[in-house]
Amino acid sequence: MNEIDKTETNNVEMTVGEILRNARTTGRRKRELQTVAKQLCIREEFLQALEDGNYSVIPETVYILGFARNYAMELGLDPDEIVTKIKREMGLLPDERKDDDDESDSDDVDGQGGDGKAKHVFVRAWKFIKRNWLWFVLGIIVVVLIIGGAMFWTGTGKTTVTEPVIETNVAVSADTDAEPKYNTDVRERFGTDNAATASVILQAVQESWVKVEDRRGNTVFSRVLVPGDIYYVPDGDGYTAVFGNAGGVDVWVNNVLAPKQGADHARVSGISLSPDDLMTTNSQE
Repeated sequence: MNEIDKTETNNVEMTVGEILRNARTTGRRKRELQTVAKQLCIREEFLQALEDGNYSVIPETVYILGFARNYAMELGLDPDEIVTKIKREMGLLPDERKDDDDESDSDDVDGQGGDGKAKHVFVRAWKFIKRNWLWFVLGIIVVVLIIGGAMFWTGTGKTTVTEPVIETNVAVSADTDAEPKYNTDVRERFGTDNAATASVILQAVQESWVKVEDRRGNTVFSRVLVPGDIYYVPDGDGYTAVFGNAGGVDVWVNNVLAPKQGADHARVSGISLSPDDLMTTNSQE
């Protein structure tokens, strides 16, 4: 077995925490945990929790995955591989090796004759349903809603249905005109208390950690945004931001798309969120 094969085998056998700690403490770029925490603006105890595999210390799953992705990029690791592996450790994804072993075992049960094959097919079908049960439930709900809607449409007059539909369309049109023509469909909105007065709106087009501070350095918003998420920045001067993936954030100023504040997967801090400053590239790494 050559050195590359050995490395790949070790990565498969190592936990996420062991991979992160090994990348930080070996090689020519050995660094203390406290130093990395300051560079990433992530609390040292959260990075320690990732290395220990103690995910209960970090409050939400989205933060665990976001911190792990940024930590992996900082250490020169493949962020997608780390995120996928950590999802498996948390039980959010099936363990591929365990599934392979289960399927091999099922091949040995009643392996001779038609009865064995039938049981094997049933076992595989049952596993597929268990893995995708949520989609089956959603499918049933959609079918029920379609049937219910068809029955409602058939049992009511056109006049009763038309009026609310017209009012709804007018309301949606008014909201749409008041906001930018986003490049990505909106998934979730944050800072909605500021929506009526916000001159600056941030939208993630790639997964990115975003932190916003006021002029005193107090954090007013900190979250990993996934594609489609938007944040309404409070109106006023003195707000600054840190983007964990600067190229993955669209900045809209008065419904106009501002220049990018950095490259893809680049961590950029000190970004002035003043409308005038944002219309030019003003950030510092």
